[in-house]
Amino acid sequence: MSFVLGIVLFATALLISIAWHELGHHLAAKATGMKVRRFFVGFGPTVWSTHVGETEYGLKAIPLGGFCDIAGMTPHDELSVTERGRAMYQQKTWKRLVVMIAGPVQNFILGFILIIVLALGWGLPILGDQPVHATALSCVAPTTDAKGNLVECTGPAPAQEAGLRVGDQIVAVNGASVASSSDLVDKVRDAMSTARLTVERDGQTMDVRIPVTQVQRMAEKDDGTLVPVTVPAIGVTLDRVTVAHYDWSSVWGGAVSFTGDIAEETVKSLASLPSKIDDLWTAVTGGERADDTPVSVVGASRLGGEAVERGYWDLFFGLLLSINFFLGAFNLVPLLPLDGGHMIIAIYEKIRNSIRRAFGRSDGAPVDYYKLLPLTYAVVAVMAAFMVLTVTADIINPIRIF
Repeated sequence: MSFVLGIVLFATALLISIAWHELGHHLAAKATGMKVRRFFVGFGPTVWSTHVGETEYGLKAIPLGGFCDIAGMTPHDELSVTERGRAMYQQKTWKRLVVMIAGPVQNFILGFILIIVLALGWGLPILGDQPVHATALSCVAPTTDAKGNLVECTGPAPAQEAGLRVGDQIVAVNGASVASSSDLVDKVRDAMSTARLTVERDGQTMDVRIPVTQVQRMAEKDDGTLVPVTVPAIGVTLDRVTVAHYDWSSVWGGAVSFTGDIAEETVKSLASLPSKIDDLWTAVTGGERADDTPVSVVGASRLGGEAVERGYWDLFFGLLLSINFFLGAFNLVPLLPLDGGHMIIAIYEKIRNSIRRAFGRSDGAPVDYYKLLPLTYAVVAVMAAFMVLTVTADIINPIRIF
């Protein structure tokens, strides 16, 4: 029951995020003197509506988004007598840009609010390099039993004999920087007989040379059975710091820093979308689903449901804020019918008219959106195909966190 509740909650949160985006366009259009005809949440048949002033507000039957109908978004809109002069395409460039960017900005604002909530409630995940500390030093058990339990060992830890101390932060192995605990393990594995660990202790940096011992451990195969493998060991238990905690006095700096990190990750995600098509197709056709493949509303809601079912509300809010940043950034892509496409047209008209005026000519006519329809249809077709592929992957072969 909690799983279904989580799905409903997350889907509702996504709908609110989209409505919040459209509200940005609505408020900016009103503030700059444009006429907003309709503001609806959802699509399809109207379930409920009411007029407030000159704007109709309401709910549609299909809760998959929303829209803000601004008079004269393109020169081809039919305008009433009272709408002439208030049409969006007739307004100054800065007004048009403010209205179009207001939607993505709303997503960024909501994302930042969710970052504050996450930081104060659970802490913020460290997206970049994760500090690795030595939390315990122990002798190295040479082998394990059939169940994978370590056999007893005696004597000091090789790391302790070499001079490593509990609390030391390990920053490099053999001169190569360490990004996480798993990265450290990989680098120790690549070391031959000795691993030179660069550590930070009490504000000072020093090198510790630790002999690497080859030991037997049990590894789990895909079918669940255990098999013996040989791995390196230096007698160190690692503590990786994956979450940073904040209070009201420190949360603002942490939230701003995290916003920069997630903005960088969002840009990387956008840039990598074309390369993920092959991974999604592999997942649909029976291959393994990569963890870094995109998810649709279906997949995100399912993950949100799993998070609620297991009590991981930090994951719930983390997914939601990530999606808001992605929605904001995606809508800034300079292609129609996205907000960025309308912004590029406004900027083009401004530059073109400035050049014409410099040569003593009058302003040119507004851009003919009909001539851009083939490109717009192509963008919509690609977006629709990508969405269908992602939804199919989320149904047939979903990403599983737990």
